[in-house]
Amino acid sequence: MVKYFSCAGFLKSSWDQVFLAFWQRYPNPYSNHVLTEDIIFREVTPDNCLMSRRLLTKTSRAPRWAEKFLPAHMAQKAYIIEDSVVDPQGRTMTTFTWNISHARVMSFEEHCVYRVNPDNNSWTEIKREAWISSNLYGLSRAIQEFGLARFKSNVTKTMKGFEYVLAKMQGELPTRTLAETATVKARETAFAAKEKAKDLASQAQKKQYV
Repeated sequence: MVKYFSCAGFLKSSWDQVFLAFWQRYPNPYSNHVLTEDIIFREVTPDNCLMSRRLLTKTSRAPRWAEKFLPAHMAQKAYIIEDSVVDPQGRTMTTFTWNISHARVMSFEEHCVYRVNPDNNSWTEIKREAWISSNLYGLSRAIQEFGLARFKSNVTKTMKGFEYVLAKMQGELPTRTLAETATVKARETAFAAKEKAKDLASQAQKKQYV
């Protein structure tokens, strides 16, 4: 049995901008699960389409109830292949992504098409499809449900990451994420505490010499 999911969304940026942002997505505050990206090959076809293949390494934390069934290294990292075809004349970009690790536990395939929004040619429409399956006896249904929930969460992060990168490209200051805000606050608090400690230490030294 295979879990199927599809959704459509849009980015308020032109197709050309989204195409450029696609190659600059990582790193961004919403892609902390993406560890590395490597281009395996890239070529221009006779009809001027750009074909690429990338290898992505991502964190892949398994649910606690599944960790005991997996080797330690399998429960934390996943290797993903991403194929893409860019047609600059038709102004479409098609991607096909699938996992090459943990495939016996859970197989994941995603197909995306980026094209000019037919209702607003300054926006980009994204249509996404995904197939999730598992052949692990006794756990296949639970694993598929887990995979689908994680995929939906990652779609949200992907769109926010796109918006962040596009904002930077367009010279806008992206809104800080909660994590970034917390980090800045923590640094400010730590700095203030450090300065206060220095001041107290200085006062203590002065008292010793009085």
